[in-house]
Amino acid sequence: MTTYFVTRHPGAVEWAARRGLVATMVDHLDVGRIAAGDVVMGTLPIQLAAEVCARGARYLHLEMTLPPDSRGIPLSADDMDRLGAPLVEYRAHRVEGTPMENVK
Repeated sequence: MTTYFVTRHPGAVEWAARRGLVATMVDHLDVGRIAAGDVVMGTLPIQLAAEVCARGARYLHLEMTLPPDSRGIPLSADDMDRLGAPLVEYRAHRVEGTPMENVK
């Protein structure tokens, strides 16, 4: 079993370290390396989170509700603490056979 923390942001790396998270830090997730029992943490697009889950791994999403003035700028670990960022486990899966013409 391997635990991955996916981020390109130094503030998130420091935030994880402050919490004692022991993980392989990667700035890009190669989903092909994910195996059943692995744990993936970060802010993945939904299609990658679904693929992680389909492979039998757990996905913990780094949640933050950002005020407009904090969007698009690097956040420090202190900023993330101030915003109350938690890791929340999600289970995602892709639903096949749902063409757009059936969505109203």
